Amino acid sequence: MSITMTMLLSLLLMKLCMIISKKSNNHEKMTPFECGFDPKSSSRTPFSMQFFMIAIIFLIFDVEIIIIMPTIKMMQMTNLKTWMFTSSMFIMILILGLYHEWKNGILEWIN
Repeated sequence: MSITMTMLLSLLLMKLCMIISKKSNNHEKMTPFECGFDPKSSSRTPFSMQFFMIAIIFLIFDVEIIIIMPTIKMMQMTNLKTWMFTSSMFIMILILGLYHEWKNGILEWIN
């Protein structure tokens, strides 16, 4: 009974959100605003895919550093053999990921 009510409530809320968030295709709202003048260039300029990939890799390694930080404290709390195995596997996964990115040419800035 409660699962049915939960599903019904979820479907009702999803339908309500779809009705409320209807987007209009108004051309004036899609154009960039530049102090009332026509824009000099397109506001939808493409960006460098290499820069995007380097930024994503930076974020990934930043998160990995945050994951590595507690391992120092865990070394004191756990068996040294378990800690060494876990840390070695984590570092090995990082090295394999870096090798994969290097092999696919993601880290090459100039083509």
